[in-house]
Amino acid sequence: MKRNSIQSISLATIISAMAMTTGIAWAGQDAAAPQFAWKDGAEIYAKVCALCHEATIGPMLRGRDLDPLYIRLMVRNGNRAMPAFRASEIDDASLQQLAEYISKATAEK
Repeated sequence: MKRNSIQSISLATIISAMAMTTGIAWAGQDAAAPQFAWKDGAEIYAKVCALCHEATIGPMLRGRDLDPLYIRLMVRNGNRAMPAFRASEIDDASLQQLAEYISKATAEK
């Protein structure tokens, strides 16, 4: 009986040590990973939104004086054919930049 409890304790110790070591390794990788950042709202629009909204698939957005809150709600929730974009796809700070850009941008002719 004593031998089984010693083996159980040893196994538990090894598993705990491995879990802690793995956790530390993952934490180090996350901390060292560079975060992507969009340059500005215009870049986000050109790389993401323009694919549909400049190709007459979706409605023209620029030059319509849309409220930034409305834009953020549409981006996060989607509407009809427009998909919702999660925070993992466009973070909140970038979405704010995008909404400000669209609300102030003039329509190109």
